[in-house]
Amino acid sequence: MITHFSHLDLNTVSVEAAKQFYHDQLQFPIVTQSDREISFKPTEYFTLTFKQSFEPLAPAHIAFEVPYSEFANVYRQLRQKNIHVLKWPDGKIVDDFGKGKNVYFRDGDGNLLEIITHNYIKEDVLSPSGALKILYLREVGFPVDSVAEFRELLVQLFDFKLSNLSDDFTFAIGGTAHAVISSKGRKWIPIAMTALPPCLSLKLGVTNPNFIDKVRTNLDNRSIHYEMKEESELHFRVQGYHFILCPTDFSENIPYKLNLPYSR
Repeated sequence: MITHFSHLDLNTVSVEAAKQFYHDQLQFPIVTQSDREISFKPTEYFTLTFKQSFEPLAPAHIAFEVPYSEFANVYRQLRQKNIHVLKWPDGKIVDDFGKGKNVYFRDGDGNLLEIITHNYIKEDVLSPSGALKILYLREVGFPVDSVAEFRELLVQLFDFKLSNLSDDFTFAIGGTAHAVISSKGRKWIPIAMTALPPCLSLKLGVTNPNFIDKVRTNLDNRSIHYEMKEESELHFRVQGYHFILCPTDFSENIPYKLNLPYSR
């Protein structure tokens, strides 16, 4: 099964600006840095990389899960670090949606970031990381032409489960990984930012090589080209998005222990 988002590559117009925001302000540890690329380690099991690009950028949307008991403290941390948090049209900043809360902000490239928490997530499974107490990367946004077509593809390829089904929005879920599928042009909340497909490369952790073999068969059945790299990494593209599958030591039991729906 898919367990989590392991590595996300995004483009940036400035490696130095990415460093100032993610390291100096958010205090994400730096793994590697060069003139054209920088990688951060927000949690033990997730790496975030920015590569300098000379092409126009379409902002991405990502969301980090934090413990429910720490949300108020994390929000204070954002304000103390002079992070410009975004307001909803009614003036509120923190949204309380019943099962949890969230707050939004943007980086220097315009990417829409979210800190989110849920009251049903058990807090004694994963150790929170860093000043923002991040548990894992929960969401990555995927604007597409057809939400129905893309979500069914993720179900067929990865055995993802679906939630919040509509014609222009759906969650496709595997383990702790939530793909937020949006129709192109739909507005990302809370500032009505137009959803455009970002240039991204996403690595998904899987339980074992047998699952990768299963996905290879699924790709063959749909005539989707793929490559095996570094012996155990499966690379392929669907609707412009680059996916990588690789075995991980992130246990398949973690989503179950966290009390996440669709963990089995």
